[in-house]
Amino acid sequence: MVTTLMIIMVVLLLLGFPMMVPMIMAPLVVIIMYFPNMDPSMMTQQLIAGIQTFVLLAVPMFIFAADIMCAGQTANRLLDFVETFVGHIHGGLAITTAAACTLFGSISGSTQATVVAIGKPMREKLLETGYSDEDVMALIINASDIALLIPPSIGMIMYAVVTGASVGELFIAGIGPGLLILLVFSLYNYFIAKKKKYPKRPKATWGERGKATKRALLPFGFPAIIIGGIYTGVFSPTEAAAASVLYAAILEIVIFKTVKISDLPRIALSTGLVTAAVFILVAGGQAFSWTISYAKIPQMITASVLGTDPSAMKILINVTLFYFVGCMFVDPIVVIIILTPIFYPIAINAGIDPIHLGVLITLQAAIGSATPPFGCDIFTACAVFDKPYLKVIRNTPPYIFMLVSVAIAMMFFPEIALSVRDIALK
Repeated sequence: MVTTLMIIMVVLLLLGFPMMVPMIMAPLVVIIMYFPNMDPSMMTQQLIAGIQTFVLLAVPMFIFAADIMCAGQTANRLLDFVETFVGHIHGGLAITTAAACTLFGSISGSTQATVVAIGKPMREKLLETGYSDEDVMALIINASDIALLIPPSIGMIMYAVVTGASVGELFIAGIGPGLLILLVFSLYNYFIAKKKKYPKRPKATWGERGKATKRALLPFGFPAIIIGGIYTGVFSPTEAAAASVLYAAILEIVIFKTVKISDLPRIALSTGLVTAAVFILVAGGQAFSWTISYAKIPQMITASVLGTDPSAMKILINVTLFYFVGCMFVDPIVVIIILTPIFYPIAINAGIDPIHLGVLITLQAAIGSATPPFGCDIFTACAVFDKPYLKVIRNTPPYIFMLVSVAIAMMFFPEIALSVRDIALK
């Protein structure tokens, strides 16, 4: 049964079908072949059930807000703010890029949107300073991964849909690991820039810093709405997503005047296309997960891989390996939807905190977004910068090593994620 499932998926993928086709066709064939007494229309019910979760309403709204901001000035204002404070130190522009990706991640929740919004303006500045294009692109696609950990995070929303975990707690718990990655990336670029003697930017005056801070105050309202609103209980995550769309529209249309009302249909169409792809994957993932659960495939896999009574650490190690390898080949959302129902129950039975597990899984999804051969951020960078695949990935290994190191640290020290959550809940 497992062999049949895998063969169908691999063959369809090799034939060039998009991921949602094998996700739906493979379980349907398994049901028809191995469970002839089951009505195949159950698949349709599961497809619909997969996108009925209320939490999913937040996804298109966060994407829409990010698209509005990508068309406006928000990213540039954040860049200017960070650069005035750190641009003059060794590796200042690289640190500015990583910090701006973190700040924009607190607005968009999308790694690909961050590659576009931050990568396009910062790449030119870094190249002018003397950085190699390979170093620049490696930095951009990996620093953009922080966006998947800093709230709002589409990966965390997907995990919550599958498991029923609290989106608010996941959002807050992602802040610690996200800031840790920013720190590690910043230290790495500081020493690399010092070693290679990259020129530093002139130190900004306090007047320039004040002006940049004033320009960035309104964009800082996004994390205040999302994190502050959820933390204080004013908003649910879905309501915070709706508020972020309204805030983005007011900022870019009314105040900054960089987006026209006539631009909204075009932006909404782009959002709709991305949302449709995400929702089809979610629906297919639900049907796939239901089928393998009915066939007791998760029990077979976990028994053969983990044994009968695995320790919490053994489970976390296997979760890290399975998600890391899976996200190298398949869209992270698909991996979260397919693998989480397999590992989640046994992890909870072993006493692993579901929020700790969710942040660790989201981190693996983030790493996979920038890891060859099929990381989605890699192909986004190829398209945005018009550069060949091998050139884009050439200098990514050091960043992947740093991200994996953070993942290992999280396995041994859950407090990296849970301490912020625990403080917020007190």
